[in-house]
This record gives sequence, C-alpha cells and structure tokens, in this order.
Amino acid sequence: MTDATHKIWKQRLKTGAKVTLAGGMMLGYWAAMGLASSFARAAQELPSVATFWKTSRPPSIQIIDRHGRHLVVKGAVDATPVKLENLPEYLPQAIIATEDKRYYHHAGVDPYALTRALVKNWRAGRVREGGSTIAQQLAKNVFLTPDKTLARKQQEMLLAIWIERSFSKDEILEKYMNRVYFGGGNWGLEAASQYYFDKPAQDMTLPEAAVITGILKAPVRYNPVQNSQAAEGRAQTVLGLMRDQDIITQAMLDAATTNPVIVYKAEDQDSSHYFADWIWTDLEERIGIPAADIVVRTTLDKTLQDRAHASALNNLDPERNARQVAIVAIAGDGGVRAMVGGRSYGDSEFNRAVQAQRQPGSAFKPFVYLAAFDAGVSPWDMRVDEPVKIEDWEPRNFTKEFKGNISVEVALALSINTVAVKLSEEIGRERVVETADVHGLEGLQALRSLPLGAQTTTPLELTSAYLPFANWGNRVEPYGIISISTAEGVPLYHHQRQTPERIVSADGLRHINRVLKTTVERGTGRRARISGRDVAGKTGTTNDYRDAWFIGYVPDMVTGVWVGADDNTPMARVTGGSIPAQIWQDMMRDVVKSMPKGELPASEQPLRAGNRDSMNVLLNSVALSLD
Repeated sequence: MTDATHKIWKQRLKTGAKVTLAGGMMLGYWAAMGLASSFARAAQELPSVATFWKTSRPPSIQIIDRHGRHLVVKGAVDATPVKLENLPEYLPQAIIATEDKRYYHHAGVDPYALTRALVKNWRAGRVREGGSTIAQQLAKNVFLTPDKTLARKQQEMLLAIWIERSFSKDEILEKYMNRVYFGGGNWGLEAASQYYFDKPAQDMTLPEAAVITGILKAPVRYNPVQNSQAAEGRAQTVLGLMRDQDIITQAMLDAATTNPVIVYKAEDQDSSHYFADWIWTDLEERIGIPAADIVVRTTLDKTLQDRAHASALNNLDPERNARQVAIVAIAGDGGVRAMVGGRSYGDSEFNRAVQAQRQPGSAFKPFVYLAAFDAGVSPWDMRVDEPVKIEDWEPRNFTKEFKGNISVEVALALSINTVAVKLSEEIGRERVVETADVHGLEGLQALRSLPLGAQTTTPLELTSAYLPFANWGNRVEPYGIISISTAEGVPLYHHQRQTPERIVSADGLRHINRVLKTTVERGTGRRARISGRDVAGKTGTTNDYRDAWFIGYVPDMVTGVWVGADDNTPMARVTGGSIPAQIWQDMMRDVVKSMPKGELPASEQPLRAGNRDSMNVLLNSVALSLD
C-alpha cells in the first residue's frame, strides 16, 4: 500500500469513527429523551400519596363456592402494628439482609441491584430476580396495581424515591413490616407471627425470624405450614446471608440451625381450606397479591365438599393405619368440585391431594389397556394369566394365583398383574408412556414395572388423567377459579372456557369404559356400585398395602380417593376395593341424584357361545378384598 493510499484509508477511518461516535451519541440522546418522556408520563399518573401513613386493615378475600355459598375468608386480620423498637434486633436485620442489603446506602432505588438483576435475567432468558428495594416493594404494596408493565415499574421507582425523601429509614422499614404479605392470607409481621408461631412478633426467636423472612421471596413456595422442607431450606439461606454480612456470628448460626422451629397448627377444621390454599397461586397469577377487598367465586360445590370430608372421617380406620386421605372430584369441564387434602386441616395443612407423591399401583393400569386398545387389542381378546419373567423380575398377582386363559376385560376387572405386564411388553413400554403423558401423567420412565404403577403421581394428577374417560374423550386442565371481583362487584377476572382437546379415540373410549364398568359391576371395585347408575372405575393397592386408591367416574364427573399414612408405613390389608371404594360410594350416591342420568359410551361384546357366562362365573367367584 502506497503512502497516499494509506493516508486516504486513515482519513476514512477517522471520519467513520467520528460518524459512528456522533451516531451513537445521537441514539443515546434520543434514548435518554425517550426514557425521560416515559418517566414523565408515569409521573403524571402517580396515585395520591396523601394517605401513605394512614393505618388500614389488610384486605379481605372472601372465597365462595360455585353457587355463591361462603367457604373461607382470608386476610382481614386486624393485628396491632409492630413498632421497630419493640422487635428483637435480628428480625429487621434479617429482612434487610435478604431483601435489600444496601438499604441504608441508597435513596429508594439501588442501581447496583437493578443492574445485577438485569444481567442475571438476561443470562437466564427469564425473570429470576427483581432488584426491588424495600421502598419499591412498599410503594407497590401501598399504592400500585400488580400489573407487570414498564409504566408501573417506573411509577414504583418514582414513589420509592418520594418515600425515601419523605420518611426516615426506620419509619419506612416499620411501615413495610406492617404491610407486606407473608403468605397464608396474612398481611403484616404481627398477623404472620400469630398465625405461624402463635406468639407476638416481638417474641420471635432467631430461627423463627429466619423462617418468616424467607417467606417474603415466594409466599406460597416458602409457606412453612404447606411446604416445611422448602421453608427450612430458605431459612438456612437467610441465616447464611446474615452470617456473610456479619449480622450474626457463626456460633449464633450453628445454634439457630440446630434449634428446630415449631410451626403452630390452626384449629380451623373446615376442609375447604385445602382448596383455598390450592387456588391461591392461581389467584396471585391472575391479579397479583390482593391490595383491596375481593370476592373469589370458585368451582367448588360446598355440598359435595362437606360430604366428601364426612365420608372420609366415617371410613378411615387408624387402627389399620388408614390414617390419611386425599379426595378430588372434577367436573367434565375441568372445574374442581371437591378437594380434601387430609383428615384434618387443623392438624395438618399439608395438601395431600395436590402435594403428596404416591405410587398409584393398579390404578395406573387403565392407561396400559388404553394403549393396548389403540394398538388393536379388544376387551374380549384372550391372554394367558401365567408366570411371567423379564430378566430377573417375576411380577406376581395379588392372590398369588394364576387363572390361565382369561379375556382382557376380565384381566383388568380382576386387576391381574401378569396380563398387564404382558400387554405392556407386547405393544412396547414407550407406547404406554406416551398414552400416560397425553393424559397428563408426565415424566414416566419405560421401566418393566411401569404397568404396575410403581412410579409416583399426585391424587390430583391421577384423577385428572381419568377425566377424558368421563367427558367423551376430551382433555381439559383442572381449575378452581370462576371469577374474581372487587367487593363492589367490579370484575377483575373471569375464567375462559377451555377448548376441549380430543385425546381418546372413539373405539378406545368405548373399550376402556366397558372394562372399567365391568370392574365396578363385577370386579374389584364392587363397593363403589350405585344402583341404577353407570359407574366405572379402577382400584389400586401398592406393595405391603402402603397406598390404596379408587378412581371412579360417572358421566361428566370423576372422583379420586387415596388412603394411606404420611410416613408410608403399611396398612393392615387395606385395598383400593375396601375403604377408598366405600368412601367414593358414600360421597357420590346422593350427588348423582341431582345429575342427569347419562350413560358412558361402551363397546358391545360380539356374540360367542358361553363366553359371557364363563366370565360371569369367574368374576362372581372373586372376593371383594381383591386389589
């Protein structure tokens, strides 16, 4: 390159750099102007701040059933506001350490925390961290709607700066502790302390302070009543942050870690609280944490709910270790009509209907048979009930006997294990996994024990998976909220009816209904029969009687019942065909009287000499105590 050419390119690069710099400066200028204009618009729409220091009670959330009958009221606990000087030092320090560690060094907005949150969220590809200060959270709780928009975020920042300029740090922190949401329908530190620990906030120990502070990050996930393990883990994180920031010593951390926290158990026995806890996450997703009185109309039917709980109490048998229960009833459109999460909400708020992971046993078999029907098998095809060996595994029947030649229909009605395993191997385990997955039983592995229900699920998931059998082959997601409105009747949310997804073929639906009706009429589910009604369903009993199930359905409604012990210890010969089927029958026999007398579509058996008579003889010889 000649000197002249070199000079030309050097001049061009200088000119290009100047143009680029000028263009960047111009873009930065207009971006800054746009941001300033956006903040100016947000400032014009700020709510009035005149009532900031006015004391007001927490919002009241009235939860009603589908007919408008009262179920539960959350919130509205008018607890005495806490005073900062009356609290143990470590309590506000725990909140600052976890929620806003530079609280005393910023003016309402923390640029460092915002930048850190932006970087983490960008790397994760989703929102993982918020970067909000205590003043911003307070502004959101006192003044703003839960809308996740740029304008609302800008208003939150402006209000936070105003709050910091108008009040002292101690006043802001005190107001925050009296207004923030601590889960379980509790607003404010005093109400939360009374609810979780049955004591004033000023008497909380360091471990209790860590638990209650941990709730703030995710009030549903870290609720110590509903999720004790998650709450304990989060409390350890809080204590670790306090140690890292030299708020507590290592000795204090060690003592707090080894000192167990006793969570208070409420006396309220109404089983509707299980359902109310379940819909709370959905409520927050729809409208955020309520800041004013609202009314939530739900899918629950109080009559069926009360009957379900009464049926459970009447049939549970602690002497046989049948100590706990979970019941879920779902209508054809997905609306949950009843949910019992345990024997007593007052004794345990752990919702077994939603949170308990249990093996379904033979209650999983309908998905094996449905996969087989889709592969061309029919209910009246014959299989041999005989010893089966897959590598070193030899599955046995419940009775430890073999019946030889047997129809597919009878095999399911009598819950024959060998035939279920044979069908799974015949059509391929992956096909069974795919069928279960389509019905909402996700993440199963194609293990050889798959057809015997050895992998865990929840009562809600299993009951929901049966729903297409009851509603003409359609899959819909279970839901609990119909509408949300203010106390004055202003609508905030209304459930949009789901578009049904047909997932069961016409032949598959007729075949599965046929064999599950036979299971109730002459098989292991005979205790669930209701005279004059089409009832279908399946029992399930796991090894050593650790779990007992009955999932039954009538046209347009499916109800699942699980019975067992929380510690997974064996029951005394409690099978799915005994206590669970009896609970199901007790709660459903009067309910169906108010429902249309429909029929489940079921296939008809081809005429073959003597085949129906032989099936009846075999079925009628089976004891009710079978799986």
